[in-house]
Amino acid sequence: MNAATTLLDIRDLSKAFGGVQAIDGVSMQVRRGSVHSVIGPNGAGKTSLINMLSGVYRPDTGSIRLGGVDLCGRPVHAFAAAGIGRTFQNLQVFFNMTALENVMTGRYLRDRCSLWAAMLHTKALVRAEKACREAAHALLRQVGLAGYDDTPAGSMPYGALKRLEIARALGAQPELLLLDEPAAGLNQTEAREIDALIKRLAAEGTTVVLVEHNMRLVMEVSDHVFVLDHGRKLAEGTPAEVARDPGVIEAYLGTEAAHA
Repeated sequence: MNAATTLLDIRDLSKAFGGVQAIDGVSMQVRRGSVHSVIGPNGAGKTSLINMLSGVYRPDTGSIRLGGVDLCGRPVHAFAAAGIGRTFQNLQVFFNMTALENVMTGRYLRDRCSLWAAMLHTKALVRAEKACREAAHALLRQVGLAGYDDTPAGSMPYGALKRLEIARALGAQPELLLLDEPAAGLNQTEAREIDALIKRLAAEGTTVVLVEHNMRLVMEVSDHVFVLDHGRKLAEGTPAEVARDPGVIEAYLGTEAAHA
């Protein structure tokens, strides 16, 4: 892959928890503007990988380069400031805040003001707050949540909350968006809405790394699929290439089913 087109470059990444090797020497490159899915059986190490890519876990070995800058060993907020946003497998929203307020929290990484401006409530702060509110409103429309601005998150349906979390992550204007099982728990209609949203984000220039068990969604939205098994790369390629890989079929279906 050409260095100019590579946004994320992972080399020899490893992470162990006690005697368990969660990630073992994984290398992966993600092209700018693409949807790059990471799949694998339960326990393959997918969420551990996402946690390293967002700074939640510190790798034991290896490098994580975003746009050529190595982020390994840096704190979580440095990953976010560098341009990495994420959602979580289990919803992480502020249920006592409105949808608009939730998205605004994501904007504050970019819309900063000084302590004095906050204390004195200056005109600059008022303008920044207005811009933040307008941007959050636009993001809610972008993810299909127009009309939810003043709705408390605690009273929103589950499918809407999944999209709300994506809107909040987009608030920080990430170059790379990590989505950890965005379709988990959704019905078919809601999953297709997430499908369409991911395609739209990629078309608009956001690079997406997707961890997902919904294979229909993975095969429809992905430009490239990376398969993990027991913390190691099992296969990678286009969705069609991965779907017919004998090792992938065996890992998902078991030896007997794969050879039936």
